[in-house]
Amino acid sequence: MAYACLGYPIVVFVASILRNRPVRAADITPTVSVIIAAHNEQADIAAKIENTLALDYPTEKLEIIVASDCSTDRTDEIVRAYSPRGVVLHRQNERCGKTLAQNRSVEVSSGDILIFADATTMFETNVIRKIVRRFADPEVGCVGGQLIYVDRSQTSTGRGCRSYWSYEKFIKLCESRLGSLIGVSGCLYAVRRCSYTALAHDMSSDFVIASEIYLKGLRTVYEPEAICAEVTNQRTRDEFSMRVRIIEQTMSAMSRYREVLSLRKHGMFAFQMISHKVLRYAVPVLLLTAFLSNLFLIDESLFYRATFALQLAFYVSALAGGVIERFRGRLGLLGLPFYFVVANVAIIAAFVKFMRGEAHVVWEPLRESNGWK
Repeated sequence: MAYACLGYPIVVFVASILRNRPVRAADITPTVSVIIAAHNEQADIAAKIENTLALDYPTEKLEIIVASDCSTDRTDEIVRAYSPRGVVLHRQNERCGKTLAQNRSVEVSSGDILIFADATTMFETNVIRKIVRRFADPEVGCVGGQLIYVDRSQTSTGRGCRSYWSYEKFIKLCESRLGSLIGVSGCLYAVRRCSYTALAHDMSSDFVIASEIYLKGLRTVYEPEAICAEVTNQRTRDEFSMRVRIIEQTMSAMSRYREVLSLRKHGMFAFQMISHKVLRYAVPVLLLTAFLSNLFLIDESLFYRATFALQLAFYVSALAGGVIERFRGRLGLLGLPFYFVVANVAIIAAFVKFMRGEAHVVWEPLRESNGWK
C-alpha cells in the first residue's frame, strides 16, 4: 500500500533521472485536425469553438471537427452556425460513445496530427505549437498535454481533485522522461495520423491509446507546456460518478490489453502499468486488510493499539468530512482524508461494475456550465 501511494512516485522519479530518455523538439507546423468530442454541450460548445478558432496556428493548416455523439439539445445547431468559418460537424445519429465518435471523425479528417479534446476544455493560445513540436522526434507517436483544473468555487471536492491531479502530473512527467506514458488526459492529447488505429468503441481512448502506441514501437510523451484548463466538479457525487466511470473503463482496458502487463515481454512499460494502475486499484483491499488485521492484533501490544487508533481517527475524520460537506461546510484539513476515502470507494464501486460487465460506453455531461468567456 505504501509502495502504491508513495513508493512508486519516488522510484519512478529516481529512475527517470538515472535513465532519462530525451525527446527531440522543433518548431514544426504540420497540418492539424482538432477533434472535439461532444454530447449535449450547448452551454459550452460555442466558447470551445471560439477558443479553438483563436489559437495561434496557421489557419490553412488547422481543421476543426466537432464529433457530436447523437446530441439531443442545441449542440449541433450551434456548431452548424460556425460552418462559414470552417468548423465541421460530424454527427452520429446513434448514441455509441466517445471513442466511436472520435474514430469516425478521424475518418473524415485530413490533418497529419490529430488533436483530441473535450468540449469543456479551454486551450492556451499556443497549445498546438507546443504539442506538435514533440513530433519532430520520429520515436514519438502520441503527446499528452497538461490539464490544469480550475476550482472557482473553492469547494472541498475541487481542492481534492486539484491535489490528486498535481500528484498524477508529477508521475506523468517522470514516466515520460523514463520512456513512455501509460495513459493521457482525454482533455488534450495528440496522435500522428499514421500511428492512429481505430480503437474498440467500448474502450477508454485516452487510456488505451498509450498501449496501442507502445505496441507499435513508439513513445507517448508528456508536454507540460501544452496547457489546457477545465473546471473541477463541485459536487462530490459528480466527482464520484466520474471516477467510477473512468476506473471501470481503465479496468476493462487493462483486461483487454493484459499482454502489456508481462514484465518479461514489456519490461519498464509493464512495470509502470502494474505500479501505477494495478497496485493502485488494489489499495482499497489493502486498506481493509490493514484495518481488520490491526483489529485482531489490538490486544497484542501498545504499538497495535496506537496504530489502530490512528486508522480509526483517519476514517472518523473522513466521515466527519462527509457530514460537513453534505451541509456545505468548509472541510479544512478534513478534506484530505475525505477525498482519499471517496477515491478508494470509487475503486470498489468500479470493480463491482467491471465484474458485472457493466461497461460505460456512453457518457453524460456531469459538470455544470464552465462559464468560459
